[in-house]
Amino acid sequence: MSVPKYDEMMVPVLARIGRARGDIVTSKELRRFVIEHWGLSDAEVAETISSGFERYANNMLWACTYLKQAKCIESPKRGSYRITERGNELLASGVDKLNRQALMVYPEFCDFLNRSRKPKGAVEAEDSQVETTEEAESPEDAIEEAFRSIETALVSDVLEAIMQQTPAFFERLVVQLLLAMGYGDSLEEAGRVTPLSGDGGIDGVIREDKLGFDNIYIQAKRWDLGASVKRPDLQAFVGALTGTGATKGLFITTARFSKGALEYAGMQHAVKLVLVDGDQLARLMIAHNLGVSVRHTYEIKGIDRDFFDIGD
Repeated sequence: MSVPKYDEMMVPVLARIGRARGDIVTSKELRRFVIEHWGLSDAEVAETISSGFERYANNMLWACTYLKQAKCIESPKRGSYRITERGNELLASGVDKLNRQALMVYPEFCDFLNRSRKPKGAVEAEDSQVETTEEAESPEDAIEEAFRSIETALVSDVLEAIMQQTPAFFERLVVQLLLAMGYGDSLEEAGRVTPLSGDGGIDGVIREDKLGFDNIYIQAKRWDLGASVKRPDLQAFVGALTGTGATKGLFITTARFSKGALEYAGMQHAVKLVLVDGDQLARLMIAHNLGVSVRHTYEIKGIDRDFFDIGD
């Protein structure tokens, strides 16, 4: 037999996690389960994808990623999984096959697919439904969609990893991100995101440039991913900025901003207020290679028409 595809693994993997009855199942245990459940040969276990990662393990991780995005399982810490009430209900229904189409009954999974398929800068659909039929795609379109799916899943993984760290880690992360983006001068000299005595709502300050001509005042909040930063939270921050004579403020959080908060930020003129939510935070980390590493690089080459345009 060949290595099973990720969708073929979904139900057996979900059932294996479910048998733990709420206890954690590690990625290592799931790997062993996949090998034993499908009776994979040594050659099949050793089979790799182009990045050098084992194919069976890669497919197992994607099965877990989709089940997690559908809220059928959760990951309390990296490399570990636990079944949810939804996952138990799905198993109790007698389901014997799952794929992306079947998981689209869950709004959270549809939202994940929408974020994966949405081109950068596109307006998000008002509802979270995804078309059930796909038009024929060019190979380049398929690659673009696959890339967005991988990046969207990575965004989720990055945010989960942040939430498993301490608040002090998050403060250091914010400084490291701003340094990676070109702000400040060095980790020691740029300024630190740490509580200031009598700050009144300001968590830290960092230089806007290497010479320190101007400063950016920061509020960094590691809040639950499902929480919302609301207008009063920003009003308190703007009040603190005004009290110190600051003109530039950055509110960065793992949570989201409510509609009222976004509207309030847009109305500010005396203070330049920049908001970074959890999704943007993770994508900035990915763009600046902070907390992530390049797994594999693909080159797509095309014909050099100038080379072959030799004239008569």
